[in-house]
Amino acid sequence: MKRYLCITLLMAFAATVAAQDMAFTLRRCIETGLERNYSIRIVRNEQIVSRNNATPGNAGLLPSADISSGFSGTKDDETANASLSVNWTIFDGFGIQAEYARLKELRSLGELNTRMAIEDFIANISGEYYNLIRQKTRLANLVSTLALSRERLRIVEERYFIGSMSRLDLQQAQVDFNADSSAVLNQLEVVHRSRTYLNRLMAIDNVEDPVTPADSAISPNIFLDEAELWRRTMESNVSLMIARKNVSISALDLRKAQSRNYPYLRLGAGYGYTVNWTGMANPQQRTGPNYNLTVGFNLFDGFNRKREQRNARIQIENRDLLRRDLELSLRADMSNQWMAYENNLNLWNLEKENLVAAEENFRIAIERYRLGDLSGIQLREAQNSLLSAEERQSIAEFATKLCEISLLQLSGQISTYLTPEDL
Repeated sequence: MKRYLCITLLMAFAATVAAQDMAFTLRRCIETGLERNYSIRIVRNEQIVSRNNATPGNAGLLPSADISSGFSGTKDDETANASLSVNWTIFDGFGIQAEYARLKELRSLGELNTRMAIEDFIANISGEYYNLIRQKTRLANLVSTLALSRERLRIVEERYFIGSMSRLDLQQAQVDFNADSSAVLNQLEVVHRSRTYLNRLMAIDNVEDPVTPADSAISPNIFLDEAELWRRTMESNVSLMIARKNVSISALDLRKAQSRNYPYLRLGAGYGYTVNWTGMANPQQRTGPNYNLTVGFNLFDGFNRKREQRNARIQIENRDLLRRDLELSLRADMSNQWMAYENNLNLWNLEKENLVAAEENFRIAIERYRLGDLSGIQLREAQNSLLSAEERQSIAEFATKLCEISLLQLSGQISTYLTPEDL
């Protein structure tokens, strides 16, 4: 039974590393997700809407034209008419121009919102890609530990049957083997969840497809520079760019409100045809053009004009305060992420040294155990020490990579994961 369990677990592990035809690089994962992910497709459609709205006609810069016809009558009188009319606001205190500029700013804001969604997506899918690598590495370590526990159990069984080891030794080896088997089963579930989530991010129809990372190890970038990252953050952070854009939109809202301080000029023109039948007389027909020019100015509107302008100025101030608060928040986030990045880099280097020592310690322990100079408990301690060193090194490596991803996202450089040289 123990042999069958070990074989089953090893076969399950082999299945997780098979299907090399489904190997995905990080770049391929990102490109697939950007093409298929439903949230990205929605935000791109919303960007198209904002682009469609940024037209001169929607702002009111162009004239409007209408054609109409009608027929009415009584017992003794009938009238039919048809007309074409054109109306155009020539001047409204530059309000139309402010509205057109505002629509173009909203179009740019839609582009920034799309960029922010894409950057968030790249950060999420990159994090999950490297998480899957980490979980598969941990699974490999656990399977290796299980194989060693199986070998230890075999040795103990042989020595127990010839009387050189006690039943306590046999039971302890069995307990350790079962614990390692349980750890492998649990980790298989973790790997499955990570792979499923990665497939979901890429909008793969079958979320159980055996997608596996093309990379077998995580390689953090150890050459990041804090000063350069902060400079890029002030220039390219998309949240900060959106905040600045909102300040500009509020300024245009004020310009539009101020346009009511000026008179307006409207032009209308048309051409009409009317025919009237009264009794049995010949129909009366009228045709000809018509036009009108209207100049107006609002003298008093209950102080609403002044109220709107005061509120618009307050809105500009509030959005500028939000921008300044965001800059301070970004500075704090950058400081915290940089501290975590440096700290995890140091931990990663330390744990790599510890892993070398733990591997050497275990190699010596297993040789002594085979010679009978080391107890099963001591071997188990060396085995656990090795597994713990592997786990700590993997955690520090993964944490460093996550810090790198966060720093690149803050500085607006996360899209560099799409360029081959950065992969």
